Amino acid sequence: MKRRSPSGESGGVGIRPMSLRDVDAVHAIEREVFSSPWSRASFERECREKISSSWVAVLDGAVAGYAVSWVVCDEVHIGNIAVRPRLQRRGIGTRLLARVLEEGVSRGARLATLEARESNVRALGLYERFSFRPVAIRKRYYSDSGEDAIVMIADLPCGGDG
Repeated sequence: MKRRSPSGESGGVGIRPMSLRDVDAVHAIEREVFSSPWSRASFERECREKISSSWVAVLDGAVAGYAVSWVVCDEVHIGNIAVRPRLQRRGIGTRLLARVLEEGVSRGARLATLEARESNVRALGLYERFSFRPVAIRKRYYSDSGEDAIVMIADLPCGGDG
């Protein structure tokens, strides 16, 4: 039987809550992946104030990716999911998204929402595999490029106390 590390790993990728000790690694990934990155202070605030459900994916003891979401009433809103570019296409983003949705369901969410860049075909494909569907376009949503965002939603199975 494989031993699990404190991060939840068992020879692969572990998912655990994000903490302040992860902020440097998370912010480095954020800067690598996004052209208009969140500030380090934003991630610190999410950890300190427990505003969000924030997770990190850990591979070989290092942060490989992260996800930030918020549960508001019966909705989980996904703010960011990112994986180090050299580790993409290994299922890490899939594991993070699954964890975010599981947490949302456990907290009574019945719907998941997000915005994604129109050009981010890989992300759109991931979301579609989780039954997200496009419902609107936010024109010129991204300030760095003026690119449109596709608003997507997914119905979640009843969970938690629902």
